Amino acid sequence: MAGVSPAPSPPDVPAPPLRGEASASEALCWGATCIACLLALWFVATAGEPETRFISPATLPSPGETLGKVAEVFGERRLVPNTLVTLGRVCLGFGLSGLIGVPLGVVAACFPAVRAFVAPLAIFGRNIPVAALIPLTFFFFGIGEFQKVMFLFIASVAFVVSDTTAAVLEVPQRYVDTALTLGASRLQIILKVLVPLAAPAIFNSLRLLFGIAFGYVMLAEVVKIGGDTGGLGDLINVSQRRGEREPILIVLVVIPLVAYAIDRLLWWLQCDLFPHRYGGRGLLPRFSRGLLHGTSVRAKEAA
Repeated sequence: MAGVSPAPSPPDVPAPPLRGEASASEALCWGATCIACLLALWFVATAGEPETRFISPATLPSPGETLGKVAEVFGERRLVPNTLVTLGRVCLGFGLSGLIGVPLGVVAACFPAVRAFVAPLAIFGRNIPVAALIPLTFFFFGIGEFQKVMFLFIASVAFVVSDTTAAVLEVPQRYVDTALTLGASRLQIILKVLVPLAAPAIFNSLRLLFGIAFGYVMLAEVVKIGGDTGGLGDLINVSQRRGEREPILIVLVVIPLVAYAIDRLLWWLQCDLFPHRYGGRGLLPRFSRGLLHGTSVRAKEAA
């Protein structure tokens, strides 16, 4: 009708940005929904009497049957000591790879001849099947703790070298040119320009690679000597030989929980060490500077 204005159109709702970040509440909600869906599927697939289930209890026990074995796995099967043994092996093996791989990666990034020399070893180490390293480490290092540590070292050091090299090479050339203009030597450029600027990326890479090494250790624990604590991998292997499914499921839940807790701890440490990059509070750097300053003051007073 004439004189009647059309109804206003509803305002356009902007679409969520691509590659955006979900809020903490949204991430928690969607994560909890995913876990609830998986638990519901597990419950439905294993509900009812053993003869009427969609999946046989010999293949997948029900949530109730699995929970009933938790006390036994923590007590008789020594889940906590096995977890600590596994963590110790990962820290030793991966720590050794970082201790050797990071300096080697820095040198390879700074000197093309070293980078070309290391390239075949890095390519070989990154592409060889990890399981193939098990018999190789048996031949060279025997059967024992040293073999497990060396397996983790060999399995991860090539990735550490490659990622460290890439992080140093990604530092913009303008910082190097500025240091050269100010009269810095090569060693000063490496230690005071390239390494500090690449450190956040190197630490982030080490944090991610630690999670991969935590998965590799399961292969290293296929063999143990005597009655020693064999780790989580040995616990899984023993349960498989006995035909027990519940302990395997419990361990498979514990492993990602422990790995996630360690990853969050390393993420907090990463943010605190590099507040300019990740927005942390910088408590550890300030504490270290204060400690060094106090030590130097006391040394001057004593002199």
